[in-house]
Amino acid sequence: MSERIPKGAVVLLAALLLCAPPFYLDAFWLRIGLFSMAAAIGAVGLGLLTGTAGQLSLGHAFFLAVGAYGYTWLAGEPGPGLPTGLAALLAVRLAGAAGGLFSPVAGRVRGIYLGVATLALVFLGHHVLLTADSVTGGFNGRSVPPLSLGGFSFGDDGGGLVVLGVPFGAEERLWFLGLALLAGTWWTARGLLRGRPGRALAALRDSETAAAVMGVDVARHRASAFVVSSMYAGLAGVLLALAFRRVVPDYFGLALSVDYLAMIVIGGLGSVAGAAAGAVFVTALPLLMTRYADQLPLVTAPGTTEGGVGPTEAARYLYGAAIVLVLLYAPDGLTGITRRVRTRLRPAAPAPAPATRPSASAVRTKEPTP
Repeated sequence: MSERIPKGAVVLLAALLLCAPPFYLDAFWLRIGLFSMAAAIGAVGLGLLTGTAGQLSLGHAFFLAVGAYGYTWLAGEPGPGLPTGLAALLAVRLAGAAGGLFSPVAGRVRGIYLGVATLALVFLGHHVLLTADSVTGGFNGRSVPPLSLGGFSFGDDGGGLVVLGVPFGAEERLWFLGLALLAGTWWTARGLLRGRPGRALAALRDSETAAAVMGVDVARHRASAFVVSSMYAGLAGVLLALAFRRVVPDYFGLALSVDYLAMIVIGGLGSVAGAAAGAVFVTALPLLMTRYADQLPLVTAPGTTEGGVGPTEAARYLYGAAIVLVLLYAPDGLTGITRRVRTRLRPAAPAPAPATRPSASAVRTKEPTP
């Protein structure tokens, strides 16, 4: 039987593969990767809240908007014009503070009632984004200042940077920033799930009464899960703003919150890897369908007047159907499907040889010598 590949070697190989796309792919594919990484960070946060703690939230788009617009205002003009690294950090903290202000509600309300309460955040936030022109730019939005850390710019204005003969523009630079943020999100979320907070949140999801009997502070852990989820959403909003280079209010609507719910359901509730996989699926599908709309049946290219379904609507139909199929046949999502496939492909351990009893002729009593 062949030995299993060490886990460290698998992680190193995956890191090398993820670092390779900027040297081989064009800007379109890099933008898909950036949007997917930003969505994965936000989906991990929602997965902690909904999949692990069992709290339904429809307001995830609101906290993404806080992160995106918070960074844009703090680092831009009009605004304080802070250093962009500090502005990004404060934007994440601002999203966490917004979640903290709402956490008393999240600590005492659950289920569909919390979903309706968080839905109000989306409508309230969209109204503020449209009316607070001096901060948000109103309907037209605002341009996003490029991030700069230690004198190194992640925008196109950072000078001519060439690595291994490949010019590094904004997409190439942001790719490695996105990888670093996603790796940090992955590491912290898995540590949280495997530690005492994760076990407490899982106990709350399964039975609040049993969790309270075991000494879990129900309201405090619910509120804490909401704050942590909000901070992950704020970080995703910052990366999303840097990738888009312009933020507009209409992007942070109810449809975005529904997309994030679709990500964690398709990927598998309560799984960090599942949330990331669902984010890639839901984010990349409409972009790919838009690019190849002229080659797909029943899908019309954007800007054409022919009959058919637009690529964005077609993508929503497809992952809506994926949600139904997952709920019917694979409630644990892509994570569970991968786990079952891996179990089937794993070579079975050889059965132990049955113990044989010695025959009567083999058992001889040694006679004593005279």
